Amino acid sequence: MTGPVSQRVDRPGKGPRRLKRRADFVKASKGARVSARAFALQAVPQGDAAGDSAGPRVGLTVTRKVGGAVVRNRIRRRLREALRLTADLPLHQSHDYVIVARREALGTSFADLQQELARSLTKIHDPDRRSGPRPARRKS
Repeated sequence: MTGPVSQRVDRPGKGPRRLKRRADFVKASKGARVSARAFALQAVPQGDAAGDSAGPRVGLTVTRKVGGAVVRNRIRRRLREALRLTADLPLHQSHDYVIVARREALGTSFADLQQELARSLTKIHDPDRRSGPRPARRKS
């Protein structure tokens, strides 16, 4: 496994690459998960099907439960900017990350949002955490 890499080295001023395909978001939902006050973070190693693993990829999800289009876009912009500006995020080279936003992301101070992001990324790769993918949900 490769170690963390700063996104500033890979793409100065732009942050990490984006996840765009639904299949990648679904795959990440089956991976490791860490909850924070303003969002939930999901991570999964990139497979060979992802093409070139030229670095970490990040996707953002803001559901309609959070609010209308204006609120969702505002939250998305805040999270994207927090990703871009937070120096030395512990993103692993061959992982995909999905941030599932909560409404609290709007009211949280920007500095706290950046700290939560860095803390969650560190926590999701902690070897002492329960390892392996999340258990499948039972259909009842």
